[in-house]
Amino acid sequence: MLALETVAGTRVIASPATLDAAAWPSSAIVLRFAPDDVFIIGGESISVSGESVIVAAEAGFSGAWLTADELAHVAAHIDWPLPTERPAFAQGFVASVPAKLYLTGTASGSDGGDRVALLLTNSPYAHELQERLS
Repeated sequence: MLALETVAGTRVIASPATLDAAAWPSSAIVLRFAPDDVFIIGGESISVSGESVIVAAEAGFSGAWLTADELAHVAAHIDWPLPTERPAFAQGFVASVPAKLYLTGTASGSDGGDRVALLLTNSPYAHELQERLS
């Protein structure tokens, strides 16, 4: 069974132009949720300059890194096509639950497995998504 855990990161809200011009840490995963909304996982301290910029710690998402087999299982529960180019970021319903997929390609995970995607959902939906994918 897929275990979703809290994914802590940093949320940056700013104008699209400010986010486009930002220099993100190379060690971070930067997910553009909307033109004015970025979620950053990892990396060092985040600093973005501009007018009306909000930078805040974010712990409201739950997720799990997926192997290729797990991604195939998740993909069977969506009704939209996965992007074919990698890296890619997609949002939509997974098993009728709002979720996000960061498709990174193959990377070695801390457990020695291959991590090809990160599945994210808002933490209040995590239990429901886990149940529907089991």
